[in-house]
Amino acid sequence: METEKLFEKDDVNLARRSFLRYAGAGVATIGVLAAASCHKDKNPGPTTSTGVDIGAKGDLAILNYAYALEQLEAAFYINVAAHMYTGATADEIALLTDIRDHEVAHREFFKAALGTNAIKSLTPNFSAIDFSKRDSVLAAAKAFEDTGVSAYNGAGYLIQNADYLLIAGKIVSVEARHASYIRNLVSPGSFADATILDVNGLDKQQTIAQVLPIANTYLTTKVSASNYGYVAS
Repeated sequence: METEKLFEKDDVNLARRSFLRYAGAGVATIGVLAAASCHKDKNPGPTTSTGVDIGAKGDLAILNYAYALEQLEAAFYINVAAHMYTGATADEIALLTDIRDHEVAHREFFKAALGTNAIKSLTPNFSAIDFSKRDSVLAAAKAFEDTGVSAYNGAGYLIQNADYLLIAGKIVSVEARHASYIRNLVSPGSFADATILDVNGLDKQQTIAQVLPIANTYLTTKVSASNYGYVAS
């Protein structure tokens, strides 16, 4: 219950001030995204008592996919900042709090851009994470960040609108910075090792059908992408 309360209690004013800075986008960009979303792929997929579907193939589905992942990451870091693990250094506290603000900003960006086309707010389930222990928190953070980067990389080619693609590129670059920092906390020097880079030195990518089962491990509200080959069980 504590996790759900924290997830619902947003610092929306902070988020709306922050996302323009962290996403590198202005109000005009949101206007472009919102206007474009009004002309196609109207409405996300069906909502049930236990889950949501990102909807028919198209840019809105991919935006909702990103929105779902950003909701999860924001909820996680809100919990991290509220229950900082034992032994956290001043630098760790400051930087993890910054990451929280970035993720809340990303979440609010997608929420604003999608408007009435957005999927509902998701309920997280972090019962497998011990927020009082550094190793547990950082292992989860590493998994979230690596998965987030690979998710954006894997979905980029599905985005048709150039404005959407530009924003996705800006956001994934921030996520990659997060991943590098977290990885270095877990194991110094592992910020860009062979587990995340291919032989050409490129970040790895995962499909929607590969990413959502991982995300759903930490969600009570399960997310499906039936038009992209994945239905949550």
